[in-house]
This record gives sequence, structure tokens and C-alpha cells, in this order.
Amino acid sequence: MKMRKPLLGRMKQLSAGSLLALCVGAGLALAPLALQAQNFQSTQRQVLDSVVAVVNNDVIMRSELDDRMAKVEQQAQAQGGNLPPRSQLERQVLERMVMEEIQLQMAKDANLSIDDTELNGQVRSIAESNGMTLDGFADAVEADGMTLASVREDIRREMLMRQVQQRQISNRVSVSDRDVERFLDQQPSQSGEQNFIEETRARHVLITLTPNRDENQARSRAEEVRQRLMQGEDFASVAREYSDDSGTALNGGELGWVRPGQTVPAFEEAMRELDVNQVSQPVRSQFGYHVIEVEERRRQNVTQESQREQVRQAIFQRRANEELETWQQEVRSQAFVDIRL
Repeated sequence: MKMRKPLLGRMKQLSAGSLLALCVGAGLALAPLALQAQNFQSTQRQVLDSVVAVVNNDVIMRSELDDRMAKVEQQAQAQGGNLPPRSQLERQVLERMVMEEIQLQMAKDANLSIDDTELNGQVRSIAESNGMTLDGFADAVEADGMTLASVREDIRREMLMRQVQQRQISNRVSVSDRDVERFLDQQPSQSGEQNFIEETRARHVLITLTPNRDENQARSRAEEVRQRLMQGEDFASVAREYSDDSGTALNGGELGWVRPGQTVPAFEEAMRELDVNQVSQPVRSQFGYHVIEVEERRRQNVTQESQREQVRQAIFQRRANEELETWQQEVRSQAFVDIRL
């Protein structure tokens, strides 16, 4: 799997457009024509850009949504995938932008900031994780039609949102020593292999239950997803079209490398039973129905001390993911949001 596309897929593509007004005057007789042209151009500008969402005291503009849509479409095209109908995709993308805006407003209210040293370190880390130098990263960004300045700003925004999430969620999640011991006690004892931990790279499509979709309808939709996958359709395309997991849908359902304890028990049990490249039957969890595919497995060697820390982090991450979903729903419901699509 190439790592650069998902990374750059999260970055906005800036586009610029302008209207060129030609005012040719030869005395007062032409003034009304010039005035009409100015009024027409002003109307055109209003039509070209409008408010698509009000989020508390700020707005999201049509131009911002179009920029994000262009990036999603570019990523899908690069991956050879299909997208859902544009109206449906617009609502998915806009909802994600609304959640981002709410969290950025919370960061501003809390006086959070990312200084240039932190930002430079994160940019360097991203470049290195993609096997690039900083110069190579800048070249790749420009080759994708973006500017390094806009990419840096997107990274800064993501870092701010992560700070907000960490502040909110860390106060709501804890892992005790007993939690770690209980988890280790449940693992099979294998002589000579106790310092190894298995990681699974997986992806999924999530179908949630909603006021307009009951248990049977959600399961039927998940079965439809599996049927399409079994017929050979591209997993990433199906995930973008069907998945209700906003955190992974636009990235083709990718979960990355998952360790034991990082997912809810029903999901982990089903994932553990799958062979590589096998697609699961619909799996019910507290979040809805999952259709899971295992892409790869590997075993990581760890010492006993680091194993305990890895287990602690895995339990914390699983609980944090569950709590993050709840917290996001809370802050979304508490915010004033007016969608104007």
C-alpha cells in the first residue's frame, strides 16, 4: 500500500478564480453600462460563493466545500475508485467540515496554538514516514497541485483538533493496572513467544442504526455491501459509498495496523477468525454492522515491560475511540449548526 496518497488525501487543494472586469469609458454616456457591468459582476460573485453551513458564529463557504470535494474526487480518481452520488458525498464531506469547525472553535476558545517548531517537527515526521526528504515532500505536494503553505496550515489545523480531543477524552478515560493484568491473564501462555504480539492490518465498512434505519435494514445493507465485495468490487470505493464511519470512509475504510485490545470485542473476535484477504459476514457491535477485510498480519517482538505498556496503550486507545464517538455526538448536538445545501 502506498502511503503518500492517504496522507495527501487529507490535505485541501486550493484553487483560485477571478473575474476580470473591463471598464471602457468614453464620457458619461457609457457610465450606466459600466454600472450595469459592475452590478452583474457583483451578482456573479455572490452566486459563485455562498454560505453552505453556519457553525455557531462562523460559516463554511461553498468555495471551501468545493475545494474539499475536489480533493476527495482527486484522491478517488488516483485510487481508481467510485464515489457515491455528488449530493450524498457533499453532505458527508460537509458534515466532516462542520465537526472540524466545531473543534477548531473549541481550540480557539481554549487559547490553544501550534508554534512553528512543533509544526516543523510534524511536517518532517510526515515526510520521513513517507520515505521523503523535506524537499521531496514539498515537490510531491506541488505535483499534487497544492502549495506547501496550504499543506502546513492543514497540518496545523489537524494538530489543533488533536489537542482538543486529547484534552477532552483523556479526562474521561483511564486504564488501571488491574485492567492490564486482566487482559494479560486472558491471553494464551505460549512458551518462548510471550514477547510477541500480533498486529493486523484491516479495513471495514460500518453501517449504523439510525432513526430511519432499523436493525433489519442495517443488516440488509451490510449484506448488500458484502455481496458487492464478493462480486469483485473495489473495497475502497464501496467503503466511500456506504460506510458511516466518518473517520475512515473517505480513506477507503482503512484502519491501519491494529493490535489486540484496540477494537471492541465483537470486532476483534471476528477479525481474528479471518484469513488474509478474506471478507467477513456482517458483524454486529455497539456501533452497528461491520464488514471487515484483513489485508495483512505480522508479529511484533516486545519485551515484557514494553508489552505491558503496549497493552495499556491499546486498552486506552480502544476506550478513547469509543469515548471520542460519544463526545463528538455531544459537541455536535450542543453546537448551533444550520446546513444550507
